[in-house]
Amino acid sequence: MDLKPGDTFSRSREVTDELIRKFAEVSGDYNPLHLDEEYAASTRFGKRIAHGMLSGAFISGVLGDELSVRRIVYLGQTMKFRAPVFIGDTVTVTGTVKKVREDKPVVTIETVCVNQDGDVVVEGEAAIMLLD
Repeated sequence: MDLKPGDTFSRSREVTDELIRKFAEVSGDYNPLHLDEEYAASTRFGKRIAHGMLSGAFISGVLGDELSVRRIVYLGQTMKFRAPVFIGDTVTVTGTVKKVREDKPVVTIETVCVNQDGDVVVEGEAAIMLLD
């Protein structure tokens, strides 16, 4: 295992109307806050926001792709939603290795999602197991 504390990896992704609608279809979450302009305009957000778990899916994608030379099993993920993600935002996910167990191929990774303005939208921690 060649991961060590402090190693980082990241990827950016633009949030589009199409992506939100596809996520609604896959997840079955048709909350009008995500899909209905008129309804969303009447909320505290003033416009449609992306599903919170869409950022979670971005995290999963980074872990799976950035570590693609390895096979991983997701053991857990914590997430705190700090700010909304809007259509047109670019979300950058950064993972930073915090801990590598010496007795097992288990890695703890700090996960942070920020928008194009540098605002933290989601933060948390992932635990993954590396497979042979």
